[in-house]
Amino acid sequence: MKFRRPGKTQSNNRQWLTTFSDMLLMMLVFFIMLFSISVVDSQRFQDLVDSFEGQDIFDEASSIVAEEPETSGTDDDDQIYDDGQGSMEEEDLESLLEEIGSYIEDNDLEDVITATREERGVKLVLQDRLLFDTGEASILEEAEPFLDETISLLEEFPYSAEVEGHTDNRPIETYRYPSNWELSSARATSVIRYFIEEGELNSSRFVATGYGDTRPVQANDTSENMQENRRVVIFVTDPDFEDET
Repeated sequence: MKFRRPGKTQSNNRQWLTTFSDMLLMMLVFFIMLFSISVVDSQRFQDLVDSFEGQDIFDEASSIVAEEPETSGTDDDDQIYDDGQGSMEEEDLESLLEEIGSYIEDNDLEDVITATREERGVKLVLQDRLLFDTGEASILEEAEPFLDETISLLEEFPYSAEVEGHTDNRPIETYRYPSNWELSSARATSVIRYFIEEGELNSSRFVATGYGDTRPVQANDTSENMQENRRVVIFVTDPDFEDET
């Protein structure tokens, strides 16, 4: 029977400690290197940048960074455009008023038609005796030349138009027009229908309103005042006008 030497066995059992300690040391060194690489030395980096100071590459880079991207438009540009558009519309309406005024004067229609410029747009007031027989809403032949001239201007200046019918306070009660509401509405509609059918204008440009006798311009106490109240009003509306009512 053989016996192992105690001293030799103890020595062999401790040899792994040496290998293990070497491995730990190598791992420690490895992680220290990784850490040192990952940490940026700001001072060394600044020194590197300073060493290239004055070189073209950094000059070009600086100029690129300094430039700000251009935008497609600014608020000032939009304001200039809006002002220009509004100015053009104002000139159109003034031209429209001037041409209508000239036609009225040339054809001696001052007694039955007035044209003015208001905040809402160009306002035309047509006395009913130019357009209709009493108590009727069919367009008279005598009114067609002026309406045709208005069509030409509406073709030249393609703005929207609001047509209002007004009556005096004398009651009406017929099968077709039971009250002044129906009569005034029918008269406004007749004018618009003439514009659309004779001028082939887009119907979406027009609005018809009948006010009956609710908006007189004079007291209904004389025949002359009643005559003024029986009217059709055409507003060629300013696109910039905003009704606050």
